[in-house]
Parts: sequence; structure tokens; C-alpha cells
Amino acid sequence: MRDPNDTRNTGPRVGSPLWIHLTSVIIAGSVVFVLAMTRVTGLTSWVDSAGHSHPGLVCMPVFWVLAAMAILGQAWPIITPGRSGAESPVASVTFCFAALLHWGLAVAVLLRAGSTLVVFVVQRKAVHRALFNAAQATLSVTAAAAVLMAFGFMPSPMHPWVPSGRDLPVVLLAGFGYFIVNFVVVGVAIALHNRVLVLRSLRAALPYQGLVSTVLLATAPLVTVVMAKDSALLLLLFLFPLAAIYINAAISVQREHQAHHDELTGLANRKLLLRRTTEALAQADMNGGNVGFLLLDLDRGLKEVNDTLGHAVGDRLLQNVAHRLTHSVRPGDLVARLGGDEFAVLLPSVKEPAAAREVAARLRAAVAEPIRLEQLSFVIEVSIGIAMFPDDATSADLLMQRADMAMYLAKQHRTGAERYQADLDRNSPARLALQAELRRGLDRGELELHYQPKVYLCDGQTAGMEALVRWQHPERGMQVPEKFLPVLEQSYLMRELTSFVVDSALAQAAKWHADGMPVQISLNVSGRDLLGNALVQTIAAGLQAHRVPPEALLLEIDERVLTSEPAHAAATAEALTSIGVRLSLDDFGTGYSSLARLQRLPISEVKIDSSFVGRLLTSPDDEVIVKSIVDLAAALGIRSVAEGVESAEVAAALQAMGCASAQGWHFSRPLNAASATAWLREHRVAERAAAHRGAGANRPAVP
Repeated sequence: MRDPNDTRNTGPRVGSPLWIHLTSVIIAGSVVFVLAMTRVTGLTSWVDSAGHSHPGLVCMPVFWVLAAMAILGQAWPIITPGRSGAESPVASVTFCFAALLHWGLAVAVLLRAGSTLVVFVVQRKAVHRALFNAAQATLSVTAAAAVLMAFGFMPSPMHPWVPSGRDLPVVLLAGFGYFIVNFVVVGVAIALHNRVLVLRSLRAALPYQGLVSTVLLATAPLVTVVMAKDSALLLLLFLFPLAAIYINAAISVQREHQAHHDELTGLANRKLLLRRTTEALAQADMNGGNVGFLLLDLDRGLKEVNDTLGHAVGDRLLQNVAHRLTHSVRPGDLVARLGGDEFAVLLPSVKEPAAAREVAARLRAAVAEPIRLEQLSFVIEVSIGIAMFPDDATSADLLMQRADMAMYLAKQHRTGAERYQADLDRNSPARLALQAELRRGLDRGELELHYQPKVYLCDGQTAGMEALVRWQHPERGMQVPEKFLPVLEQSYLMRELTSFVVDSALAQAAKWHADGMPVQISLNVSGRDLLGNALVQTIAAGLQAHRVPPEALLLEIDERVLTSEPAHAAATAEALTSIGVRLSLDDFGTGYSSLARLQRLPISEVKIDSSFVGRLLTSPDDEVIVKSIVDLAAALGIRSVAEGVESAEVAAALQAMGCASAQGWHFSRPLNAASATAWLREHRVAERAAAHRGAGANRPAVP
């Protein structure tokens, strides 16, 4: 599908400002070119005042070498990071400016315009582009020649000129004249094509274009010195510094590409996406246009490929999806991979929200086509969230966040694509401010993990450590999860927080294992993580990176998530146990899980909700509930853990019921890493003392 705003090869609309500018430049350049060609002398031969005949330029090898280098320099622009197309400098400027200084206007115009036309014809570019570039090159050379004439310098093939040191000011002024005409004529065309303010565009391009043009034009006098020697071989030596420039530029472009693109798929990464989104919003704000932002997440397919054929084939599937997405958008739209199986599409210019929905439908249809890998066919489903500027958000971060909320709704409602709906957004300005603070807190390392011990009731020995995230706010002090986790549930930051928690917990587990304290660490998993596909990959990568055995990790899944999304949550649970990670059912008794479902799930532990435990000694009904859960867990061979134990009396009652283990302030409050390590060391001493007393003989084994 062609972008209707892309006029580079189709030509601008007749009568438009861009058409008027291009036409005016082409006419003016053509007139100057014809006038210059009428003054061409000394090309084939010339006769001096004494009547002696001399061979012309076409008989000199240095002329043909210079012409060849001008064509090559025009054919291969110097591509630098962030610059391409009309903004890319060309080395032919050096050789054509040298021809102007040495042989005069006619030869320089012939080389500059001729090399431009030859390259455009060979590359089959649009006629209007070829004519415009040849015309603007002619006008630029003519401006430089006018400066030379003003100071009395009119070189020609019969009277070549080699500038000396005292001529440097004149050469600099001539170069300045060339640059100004070229910069303004081309810059105005670029601004009109991109539909941006001309002065703003010129100001933005001036530093870069000025620096590059100075380097290219300043080299020309050196070329004239070599030309005066009439040595084609010496002239060829300039290929070496030019080659160095091209190589360095290519290396810079490669590094810039690596910094802004995903290594696996080659798509833009988050950094480039945010930059382009910010630029698109600024442009739309100036023009009164709309910007669309689509966030995509694969619902199914990738997990099956990874489980069946391995992650290498899964990578190929992601590459296939990336290819389909890229070929389903307009030129100018940006497709990015944010990580895992999450993608984004930026629509810099859309007329109305319906157009964004059409793009979303096209993307879903493209991805849904079966993909064959290793003689197997896989069907990929995708959920898409849509947010629009300026209707839904006025900043890049907010646009991404609200597209993320819409995507979450698409997953919940099974509709495939949803647009952001303000009436379903629970985010007040205060919540948005808190999210911004959390973003900074993650970047600044303000979040950390504390650890609360779980102990066996029969002997008090360690059953594990539960990792609990804490936020050391610079102004409000230590913040518990209840203060900020609900804000993240509908935010794209949830995935980043999960990655941080997993990495930090596994790093601590590795330290404890290395110190001879192989304690099992449990982590809480949000409903958002269970509905996504990145959790299993994040944990598998973390286990491998920290070299921690999978049984050292226990993931706590909220029972209410299993009851609301049984299919998706169960699939993620099975994927986690397939890599050896143990699972715990958190807040058991609050989500109305059926016995049949509990039997089917790969659960190693159930945690009795603290609301029941807290009323154990005062409410007969809660006592019956706790006793029933303990008996059910024992019958299924699952460890039971009581949460919120705050007194010795409650601990004793739980032990009498047969509850395996417990946690709460009666045993220990959550501890930072250093205090938790000290607690484990002391507890190990207590274990050895208990062992000498013969205690703990009936302690259940760690599942």
C-alpha cells in the first residue's frame, strides 16, 4: 500500500507549494545550464595566442578520473546515523567544486549536473527528482562561480587556476556561496515534502549540513593541486581517505542501528519507538493531525512452538510475525518489537480512529495466517490495543500506556482489538503521577526485595522465604506493595517490575545456595503476568543466567485469577511446571476453586488466606474452613501454609489441626537481604541444636 503523502517518485500535486518550488528550481537551473554550456571551450582542443594547438580536457586522463570519481561519489551517498535520502552528503561535491576552482563554471556545471543525471537514470529514479537535483546542483555551482568572478577569478580549461594560501578567503567565500544555495534550495524542498515549517526544518538541519559541507568543500583545493600536476594516479589517492570516511560512516550507521533495533527481528526497539512517537506527536500537534498507536501481544502459538520445537524455532516464528507486520502497514508507519512476544505499530498520520481499526484488523488477519515450521502448522492469535493522539493521550508515554490498557481489555473480552475507553480507565491524575514516579524508581534502583520466612510448625525449621517487593521512596519512605502494585496492574510497567523481581530473587537465591543455605524462594505472580506469554521465558532465562535449580523457585498464583481465567492461567501454570518451577495457590479459600480443578493443576502448595487465619480462635465457621483446607491439602499430598500468623496461640491451633507450615509476624517480619541472611544463619544454628535434641523427626520434606 502506497503512502499518499509520499511524493518522491509520484511527483507533487500540480499547483502545490512543493510543485511550485520544484518547477521554479528546474526552470532556473535549466536556463543557467544552457547558458553555461554555450561558453564551454577547450574540451576537445584549443589554440593559444601564438597559434599553437593544444589537446583539450577530453584528452587528459585526469579529467576522466575526476569525472568517474564525481559519478561514484554521487552514486554512493555518505549515509550517517539518522541521515538518508536527500539529507545524505555526496563526495561528488568535492570533485565538482575542485573542477570549478581549476577549470571554471562550464566544466563544473557539466560534471555536477551530468553526474547527477547519470546516477538518477541508472538508478531509475523519478524524472522530476533527477531534473530537480541536476538543477539545484547547477545553481549551487553557479553561486560559487559568481563569488569567484566578483574577485576577478575566471578559470577555464585554457587558463586553469590553482589557489594559493593568499586566495584562501576567496575560496572560503565561494564555498559558502555554494553551501547557502544548495542548503536553502534542498532544505525548502525537504520541508515542503515533509509538510513541516521551513524555518524550523532549516534550523534543525543547519549544524549537520554545515559541518559536512565544510569538510567536503575544504578538500577541493587539495584536489586542484593534484590536478595541476596532471597526474591521474595521484588523484586516485584521494580514494583512500574517502574510503575511510565511508567505512567510518558505515560503522556508525551499524552501531546506531544496533542501538535502536531489535537484534532478532530487525524491527525498531522501544528506544527508537518512543523517539519516533514523540516526533510524530509534535508534528501532529503542529498540523492538527492524528496519530495512532497500536500495541500487540501474541495470545497463543509461541508457547506451543517453544514447547514443541524449542526456542530456536520460536525465534523463527517471531521473525515470521515481524515480517508479516512490516508488510501489512503503510510506508512511513513504524513497526517495533518491545520484547518477548509484544509488538507495537506507530501510525504517524491517520485521518480518524476508524483507519487505525482497519490497520489493526489487517494486522490480525496477516498474523492469523497459519505458519509452517518444521513440517507443522501453527496458528497465531494476537490482541491489539489502540490509542489515539490527541483524543486519548497527549504524550508518548501516556499513549503507550493507554494502548496497553486497551490491549488488556482486548485480552479480557476476547475481541481481538479494542480502543482505549476513558470510562473504563481507573487511572486518576494521582495514579498517573504515581506511575511516573514508579518508572523513575525502577530506573534509579529504588525498589528492593524483602524476605519473610516460612517455617514448619512441627519444629520451627525453615520452609522457605517469600520475596516481597518494597519501594524506598525518596520522600515518602518505605512503601509496601499495597501502596503501588494496584497501580501497575493496568500498566505496561508490570512486565518490567516482574522482570526486576524475578532477577533480584534468583540472584539472592544463587547467593544463598553458594553460602550453603539452599532455601526455596517464593514469588507472587500477578494476573497480568499469567495472561501474558512472557512470564515463562523471563523465569527460564533467569534460572539459566543465575544458575539456580528450578526447584529453588516457588511461584504463588492468586486463586481468583484461576477462577476468572482458568484456561489461560492453567496453560501458563503447566508451562511453568514443565521447566521445573513449583507452584503455590495463594489466598486459597477466597476464589471458589473446585476440587476437580485443584486436582488438575500442578500445585505443590496451598496458602490459607490470612482473613481465615486471623479469626481462627474467635469464629467457629473460620475454624471449620481452615480445618477443611488443611485436610484437603493433606489428602491431595499438597503442603498447606497459613498466612498472617501473629500469635503463639494461633500457631499452636494450626499445628494441632495438622497444618504443615506458616508465616507471619509471630515468626518474623519481612527482612531485607542482609537481615534475612543473618536470620537464616541463626536458624541453621537452631536447626543443629534441635537435631541434637532429636526434634523435627516428623518435619515434612520440601516439595
